[in-house]
Amino acid sequence: MVKRFIAGLGIGLAAGYLLGPTLKGDKISPEKALKEVKKAVSKTYAISGSWIHMIPETVDRNNISYTVYRGGLSTTNEQGTTQYEFLVDTKSGTLLELQSS
Repeated sequence: MVKRFIAGLGIGLAAGYLLGPTLKGDKISPEKALKEVKKAVSKTYAISGSWIHMIPETVDRNNISYTVYRGGLSTTNEQGTTQYEFLVDTKSGTLLELQSS
């Protein structure tokens, strides 16, 4: 009985620590946002460089306002290097837009 209580308490504390920023609506760091974008894009492209603005901005997409970080990626393939710009949501790290520049 005590072991279950302690295990439940431990799981609850770990979940609170991991989910706390998401539940509070806190922003993820620009570094973490860039890491998430690179993880998503690297499934399709070979990334050779990246950058991200540290100051969030507000953009409207489909009549919804998002607070985003703006950044960019360079990819390399047989044809050469391609530059992409992206917008990533500051709360979830979701890639909202990726377009070649």
